[in-house]
Amino acid sequence: MTLTNPSPSFWAGKRVLLTGDTGFKGAWLALWLHRLGAQVTGLSRAPVTEPSLYGLADLAALMPSHRLDLRDATALADLVRQAQPEIVFHLAAQALVRAGYRDPLGTWATNTLGTAHLLDALRPVSALRVVVAITTDKVYQNLEQPLPYRETDALGGHDPYSASKAAAELVIASYRDAFLADQGVAVASTRAGNVIGGGDWADDRLLPDAVRAWQQGQPLQVRRPEAIRPWQHVLEPLNAYLQLAEQLWASPERAGAYNFGPHTHEAASVRQVIERAQVLYGCGEVIWGDGHDGPHEAGWLALEIAKARHQLGLAPRWPLATGLARTLDWYRRQTAGEAVRALCEADIAAFEATTAAA
Repeated sequence: MTLTNPSPSFWAGKRVLLTGDTGFKGAWLALWLHRLGAQVTGLSRAPVTEPSLYGLADLAALMPSHRLDLRDATALADLVRQAQPEIVFHLAAQALVRAGYRDPLGTWATNTLGTAHLLDALRPVSALRVVVAITTDKVYQNLEQPLPYRETDALGGHDPYSASKAAAELVIASYRDAFLADQGVAVASTRAGNVIGGGDWADDRLLPDAVRAWQQGQPLQVRRPEAIRPWQHVLEPLNAYLQLAEQLWASPERAGAYNFGPHTHEAASVRQVIERAQVLYGCGEVIWGDGHDGPHEAGWLALEIAKARHQLGLAPRWPLATGLARTLDWYRRQTAGEAVRALCEADIAAFEATTAAA
């Protein structure tokens, strides 16, 4: 299957509002949009990690970015009115499962009510054509069965993070059907698998935890080694978001929910990922847990991506082995002092050069 790349001729000059630009995925997407020639306005909290990809890549020099909390509906509406976006990518969120257990109300307020605040603020924007709202692969009612979830499967969520994102899906669908579709705005929600890639320093994420531990000569503590996830390099879903937005602009009838992830056979356990990472990194001690440490997390999760393949012509490019190799190489080179923005640009260029499906 021959694949295409996001179109610079489409994105050149487009007014884009990107929420969550200081986060891991948001910073990567901001760099790619800048590379494509879009006029990007960022909206997010201050970076929550030190270091951050946003800071090390000096994204503040490339685009205006506003520090704002999605829970502040008035300030959010004011910024949306000033930005007058044509396309919106909504990534801002409380994005960690274990943090959701620590602050359930804050997680619900940010992920569910914050999404409603944004969509409501967008209703008066006459220039608006496309909204791509990012949720998570964890929005499904997890039955712990070895079958990939389809977009038509029941939503659910045992933990506050997953449930707040499932509720956000209902908010997105409601605003699409009740308001925005009649205004000619195409709204899609996207459910992406677990992302890896250079520039992530968040706590409670597998590869950032591994790199931190191994750089310090410490063992990595792994809570649930047999948990299976749909791992993918961060550029896979970002490419899908960009191309989905292009297609929604031309064909708004394609609005709806989409899964973006690896092929089902590429889903892998935490143990498999870390064992491969150890080989690529060249060292690294691991202490394997028994799967019972900490609050409940899903044991088996994979996504069915047939809809994206058949309706949008999108398919994975980099298998897990490639994504892991590029991720570990990114961290090695960044630690050695190479420029972060250049490392990201090199990964984007390599991804764009891979035009055949994995």
